[in-house]
Amino acid sequence: MFDLYYRQQGIQGNPPVVLLHGLFGSLENLGAVAKVLAEDFSVYSVDLRNHGRSPHHEMMSYELMANDVICFMDSLNLTEAVLLGHSMGGKVAMEVALRAPDRVSGLIVADIAPVRYPPHHHQVFAGLQGLALSAITSRAQADKELAAYINEVSVRSFLLKNLVKTSASGFQWRMNLSAIAKHYEHIMAGQSSESSYDKPVLFIKGGSSDYILPRHQDAILSLFPAAGVKIIQNAGHWLHAEKPALFNRIVSQFLRSILIAQ
Repeated sequence: MFDLYYRQQGIQGNPPVVLLHGLFGSLENLGAVAKVLAEDFSVYSVDLRNHGRSPHHEMMSYELMANDVICFMDSLNLTEAVLLGHSMGGKVAMEVALRAPDRVSGLIVADIAPVRYPPHHHQVFAGLQGLALSAITSRAQADKELAAYINEVSVRSFLLKNLVKTSASGFQWRMNLSAIAKHYEHIMAGQSSESSYDKPVLFIKGGSSDYILPRHQDAILSLFPAAGVKIIQNAGHWLHAEKPALFNRIVSQFLRSILIAQ
């Protein structure tokens, strides 16, 4: 079994919520919402394969990542849970819901649609793969070199959270960069299914983000006919970090509505 690294918060026995991060991320990315939800739910923050502290594997696809999550739930005897995923994690969550709808009591998808996206991380890969890790002596040096490829300080800071110092000298990546790059086309893929997931689904869109657009509506509703959408104005793709209070409130309200319906 592929053992995913995870962190549990809240009282075990409360309704379970599983949080799934995005590309190049880790469970820490959704730490703010996990802390809020832990007051009322049993929250499981997960590192997906090839990310964070979870095992590395040469293969990577949404089918495999969805199966990882289902096996993770099996290992903890979680027969059913609400899944919340951001970006790539949202696609993993959708894949789980479509493949095993009986295991997912509700679904929250943050700023991603079940569609194929054009590749758009070329500079990120060029910068990360261009770092001579054995020659890096400080995080500041890595940031300076990465700046030649990536202008945004916040993006570099996010990516460099994957950089960990070795016991001797130099640094190494905590994520499996080679596997992520090799299977990048799979990560850009969308979701497809002959059946739909009919339980409650909430898509949360950043108002300034172009990841969910009007042209995606048909694809969303064909797979998730009960889907609703909330828009957080003046927020981009990192809406949970840019507008945490509003994001957390929207998530909490949706989860309460699911519990009332049950």
